[in-house]
Amino acid sequence: MDGSNALGEFLRARRALVRPEDVGLPGGGLRRVPGLRREEVAMLAGISSDYYLRLEQGRDRNPSVQVLEALAGVLGLDPDATAHLVSLAQDRPAGVRDPRTRAPHRTEQVPASILQLIDGWTRNPAYVQNRYRDCLAANTLCTALSPNYRPGVNLLRAVFLDPAERELRRDWDDLTREGVATLRAYAGGDADDPRLRDLVGDLSLRSERFRTLWARHEVRPLRGRVSRLTHPLVGDLELHSDKLVMDGTDGLALVVFHAEPGSRDAELIDILGSLTATGTGREASRERMEE
Repeated sequence: MDGSNALGEFLRARRALVRPEDVGLPGGGLRRVPGLRREEVAMLAGISSDYYLRLEQGRDRNPSVQVLEALAGVLGLDPDATAHLVSLAQDRPAGVRDPRTRAPHRTEQVPASILQLIDGWTRNPAYVQNRYRDCLAANTLCTALSPNYRPGVNLLRAVFLDPAERELRRDWDDLTREGVATLRAYAGGDADDPRLRDLVGDLSLRSERFRTLWARHEVRPLRGRVSRLTHPLVGDLELHSDKLVMDGTDGLALVVFHAEPGSRDAELIDILGSLTATGTGREASRERMEE
C-alpha cells in the first residue's frame, strides 16, 4: 500500500471488474487482462484514450468532477464508491494529512460513561473499536459471543486469521468483504499512516483472501449489518449490529448487537447471558482461546 498513485490504482482495479457485456460491448476475443480495456473506458466516458491513460499512470491527478462522474458511470460505481473516487482526485497541499488520519501519538481513550453504559447491559453484547478495528472495550456478554471481543485484539486480523472466527460466522464471506471495503474507505489515498500500512501489510502476507479483496478497491462506509453466527453454546443466531460513531473521540465507534424482540434469537441471548453469569460462557471462551 504505497498510495503514490491512489487514483490510478483505483481506476485500474475497478476497470478489471467490469465485463464488456456489462456496458453493451461485445465480449470474447483475446484480452490480456480481465475487464475493460483503457480505450473502451475512455470511449464510454467521452474522453480521449490519452487522457485516460494519463489518469491511470498518475500523470494527471486533477480531473474534473464531471469526468470522474462519467468514469464512475462506466465502471458501475455506487454512490459510496463514486464519492471515494472523487476524494482520491482532490489535491491536498504538501504536508497536509488526510483528515481521516489520526494525529500521531494521540491517545485513544473510551469515555468512562460509555464503559459504564455497556457494562450495565445484560441483553446487548457491545464493544468499542477504533478506525483500525482494534477492540478497545467490550462487555461480558460480547466476550461470550466471541473471545476476540476483548481489549487488545484487532478484529480484522481475528476474522481473517483465527479459524474459530471462521467457524463462528456463517456469513464469513460477506463479513470479510465488508470489513476490507470499510477499511479501504477509511484509508482513502493516504499512505502516511504507519498503523494502517502495517495492518494492511501483515494481512496481505498472511491471508490470500485479504489480498484478493484489498486488490478489488471496493469501498463501504461504516454501517450496521445483520450478523449470522453459529455459537458453540447456543447454536444459530441472527443479530443486528449497529455501529455508532462517538462524538468527541478520535473516530471511535460503539458497536451494539441486538435481537428482534420476542424472537428465538432474543431467547438465545438471554440463555447466553445466564451461562455467562454462572461462568459457563466464560469457561467456554477460555477453552476456545486455548485451542
